[in-house]
Amino acid sequence: MPATLLERTHGTYLLSTDRGRLDRGLIHRYLSNESYWAKGRERAKVDRSIEHSYLVIGAYDVDGAQVAFARMVTDLATWAWLCDVFVLPHHQGTGLGSALVETIVEHPDVVDVGRQFLATADAHGLYVKFGFRVLDDPSRWMQRPQPA
Repeated sequence: MPATLLERTHGTYLLSTDRGRLDRGLIHRYLSNESYWAKGRERAKVDRSIEHSYLVIGAYDVDGAQVAFARMVTDLATWAWLCDVFVLPHHQGTGLGSALVETIVEHPDVVDVGRQFLATADAHGLYVKFGFRVLDDPSRWMQRPQPA
């Protein structure tokens, strides 16, 4: 079942959950070259992650070029994971990151999901504005690391 299509503007930017608008080459280049969390991620993995994420959102400038991205993995009932959030450097400081996060976490298909999670090393201030907080008891969480 596809996500409900949602489009809104933020200043001169268009935010859209239309997968057909995504510039997968740009997304791959940013994640694999610029991000700290996905350095070296292969294009096939980026494509697969987008295809298997329930909700994706891009932000586009007046010329239609993609300048930001986020995706959400969810079961639509109890759990959602917000990930791969970025705004290209030239477009940072415009409030676009906040608009992107607000749009995806308040999307009508996921707004009532029991728990939404994310991981960040440096953007806590952004996410706290949308109700995110550190885990109540991180000792309950475990992870299975990526294979070498």
